[in-house]
Amino acid sequence: MKKDLTAAASGLMPAVFFGHGSPMHALGDDIYTQTWQALGRQLPRPQAILMVSAHWTTHGTQVTAMAQPRTIHDFGGFPQALFDMRYWAPGSPALAQRVQQVLAPLTVGLDHDWGFDHGAWAVLGKAYPEADIPVVQLSLDLSQPPSYHFALGQKLALLRREGIMIAGSGNVVHNLRRLAPGAAAHDWAQRFNERVRRHLAGARFRELADFAQWGDDARLAVPTVEHYLPLLYVLGAASPGERAEIAVDGIEMGSLSMLTAVVGAAA
Repeated sequence: MKKDLTAAASGLMPAVFFGHGSPMHALGDDIYTQTWQALGRQLPRPQAILMVSAHWTTHGTQVTAMAQPRTIHDFGGFPQALFDMRYWAPGSPALAQRVQQVLAPLTVGLDHDWGFDHGAWAVLGKAYPEADIPVVQLSLDLSQPPSYHFALGQKLALLRREGIMIAGSGNVVHNLRRLAPGAAAHDWAQRFNERVRRHLAGARFRELADFAQWGDDARLAVPTVEHYLPLLYVLGAASPGERAEIAVDGIEMGSLSMLTAVVGAAA
């Protein structure tokens, strides 16, 4: 990622897809966490963040609307230090209502229970450790196809003109059944990840909603869609002519892509 990034000439707030990987990155210091930290320093400071995380899936669409969201530890088998972590960023009931307006006539429920899952706080805790930027989360309606999620990203795009960062957190390749600690990337994982990279480089964003047509590589790389869908919100929020810059990439444990990409930032 180039240094001293600024908002594009259009005045749009950049949108970011974070490849979050294992929760252990929240405790770590590595190329991925260092990149997230650099993004927090270099990108324009958002007025608020709308986060779409792989770890909040629903039937129907909801947005967190509480003033002080809780930190959710939605995992097991990890060190106590992870369970002790808290991300104390405020929520924004006003932004939640604005999301309702922007997505109308879609019915968006105002949620007062969820909070910040690890898809959100593990990356935002690195990018914005002061936790002083309001954050709301938008859920993933898994009853809808990928094209629907891309279309929601298109509707949310106007929030970028209001100083809101559209953020997604997931993984382009996410197959926990094929994890192989210490191993190189599976060939299918590498091919799928590279195909996504080529589409990002060519700004062929809409085509990425049709990933299921890519055959066996897609079936293995995206056995379930929740970790892939957040990318489509970020790409849907892109304006014509905007490109996606890859901030960092890598495949861990054979089948977990750590690709992080930024839409709408210029050096």
